[in-house]
Amino acid sequence: MRVLVGGGTGFIGTALTQLLKARGHEVTLVSRKPGPDRITWNETFQKEVLSSRLETTQILAKAINKAPQPPQAWVLVTGVAYYQPSLTAEYDEDSPGGDFDFFSNLVTKWEAAARLPGESTRQVVVRSGVVLGRGGGAIGHMLLPFRLGLGGPIGPGHQFFPWIHIRDLAGILTHAAEASHVQGVLNGVAPAPTTTNAEFAKAFGAALGRPAFMPLPSVVVQAVFGRERAVMLLEGQKVVPRRTLATGYQYSFPELGAALKEVVA
Repeated sequence: MRVLVGGGTGFIGTALTQLLKARGHEVTLVSRKPGPDRITWNETFQKEVLSSRLETTQILAKAINKAPQPPQAWVLVTGVAYYQPSLTAEYDEDSPGGDFDFFSNLVTKWEAAARLPGESTRQVVVRSGVVLGRGGGAIGHMLLPFRLGLGGPIGPGHQFFPWIHIRDLAGILTHAAEASHVQGVLNGVAPAPTTTNAEFAKAFGAALGRPAFMPLPSVVVQAVFGRERAVMLLEGQKVVPRRTLATGYQYSFPELGAALKEVVA
């Protein structure tokens, strides 16, 4: 199978490309120049984020729609930010989400931009949780303070922390592309019992053999990241991969402890 991978040189794209090639697929990469290390999260940048995601997706969707031989599958990766943060609600792929903040608005519009008319191409959306893996993603930002024994819960710590190992996210995307019965929304999160931020911090510290009891106060998070980005760290969602499991996907890292041990090995 020939596969076009957008963002193919990034953290997720690299893992996906390696898996696809290992499974014998021919891969073509689409990438963009990396942005600056430090980004000012202001209204202008938010508009750029929206336009870059939406315009690129719309261009690809139009190309697919007009193609004389459209692809068999069109798989999009968005995020669990679609679901509203809650300490009590549980979300599966059929749960409502929507337009309640910048990130949910981004996901809603992004998925709408990818929607194709008709059924000539199988369409799949994977809503990813926090991706854990070596050399990038969330772990890349947290590893040093945790190695120094300075890690701990963010804010109150009781907010949910939906996560997935990079190998499983790449696996779900490959499964979605290969399996003709897979379509619609899949939650790209681990099937393990729901993890809170405090539980994640404790498990990460244990994997490193380091203490992890120094909380990062909410006011500091808001001051460093700004109000809207801080929400992603201080609030969370209890997300379950009901439809993902129903498709027959077999997780390589369903449990947090094993996932973190592989990441830090």
